[in-house]
Amino acid sequence: MASAAEQLASNLNLSAFAKATDLKKRIWFALGALLVYRLGTYIPIPGIDAEALAKVFQQNQGGLLGMFNMFAGGAVGRMAIFALNIMPYISASIIIQLMTTVSPHLEQLKKEGESGRKMINQYTRYGTVLLAALQGYGIAVGLEGTGTVVTDPGWYFRFSTVITLVGGTVFLMWLGEQITARGIGNGISLIIFAGIVAELPAALVGMLELGRTGALSTFVILGVGIMAIAVIAAIVYVERAQRRLLVQYPKRQVGNKMFGGESSHLPLKLNTAGVIPPIFASSLLLLPITLANFSSGQGPEWLTTLTALLGRGQPLYITMYIAGIVFFAFFYTSIVSNPADMADNLKKYGGFIPGYRPGERTAKYIEYVMTRITVLGAIYLSAVCVLPELLISYIKVPFYFGGTSLLIVVSVTMDTVAQIQSHLLAHQYEGLVKKAKLRGRRK
Repeated sequence: MASAAEQLASNLNLSAFAKATDLKKRIWFALGALLVYRLGTYIPIPGIDAEALAKVFQQNQGGLLGMFNMFAGGAVGRMAIFALNIMPYISASIIIQLMTTVSPHLEQLKKEGESGRKMINQYTRYGTVLLAALQGYGIAVGLEGTGTVVTDPGWYFRFSTVITLVGGTVFLMWLGEQITARGIGNGISLIIFAGIVAELPAALVGMLELGRTGALSTFVILGVGIMAIAVIAAIVYVERAQRRLLVQYPKRQVGNKMFGGESSHLPLKLNTAGVIPPIFASSLLLLPITLANFSSGQGPEWLTTLTALLGRGQPLYITMYIAGIVFFAFFYTSIVSNPADMADNLKKYGGFIPGYRPGERTAKYIEYVMTRITVLGAIYLSAVCVLPELLISYIKVPFYFGGTSLLIVVSVTMDTVAQIQSHLLAHQYEGLVKKAKLRGRRK
């Protein structure tokens, strides 16, 4: 027999959505905030020659610059005030998480609950400003090095560029937090999602234009469409996959009554690391290509050779890309999921995994299971990201059809839809409680 929650979930429809006033306000707020973000991607920083910038970007869009432009929704190609997007915040968050494992102070803050989390968030904001300032200065110097993009090079241009880009990143960080608190879904993820989705129509038009001119055959275009649908289906299936460990709670007697004795489960996601491994692996591999493009072939010989070997579709590039994904999948999973902490929490609340003694034995078993499912998750990430890379290299499919972009879009969509369903369920529960109170008063 279906539970009450399952019965409520099956009754979710458009009428329930129409009655959820608070949910509609949250959705409208999130859409309005994303509209503000998209408008900011069209406001250029001062002192830039747009035509010269377009030519330089055309030469460098295959490297790290192209990937950042995808996440920024085209803001890098226009050198807008949101050119850095939210990437410094993500980098600062990952750095703080890494430092948590080696810094006793940060580790203690992590265990202090809400107050500790607020302090860690404050450190993350400071790190975001610092990283954005460094990246903004690097962008200003790189633009001056092109010789044609900057109309009036000098320290004034560098200072104004750093201030503008840092201000844009801090504003997006604040906007993402507002979407999370007052809107729907994770604000930071939705900002990246909006940037990718906004450029997808242009990528589709570009691919169809290649088909019209004969550069791509109709068979290839249909194949790409079928492959995209298959990849999306695989992402949905795997992202929902879990390995559930049976957890048993013992019975206890309080007075003349027996409590407990229930069985539950500990869910372990197949892909705990999410989209972090492909982003970091591709960033590291595309860095030499970007440096070589900016140096216009005038760099050292070893850089030119390395760039040729790490070209898209080359065997060394594919091998290193897969190795990077596997490494970061295990590395990030070890940070966000600690088997020892899971075992301690189970022991604290009286739970145990049948057949394993609470404490160290349970921690070793959880670590063993997590290692096995992380292997499967790394294989899944490698397959999803490498197959589109081969298509990009050999068939010249637009960059936005890469596996990383599809992974981000599908994952954020699933998370947002799940939160909308949670709000609708909470609204239905509130309605049932109000009706029960009214009936009680009448009686």
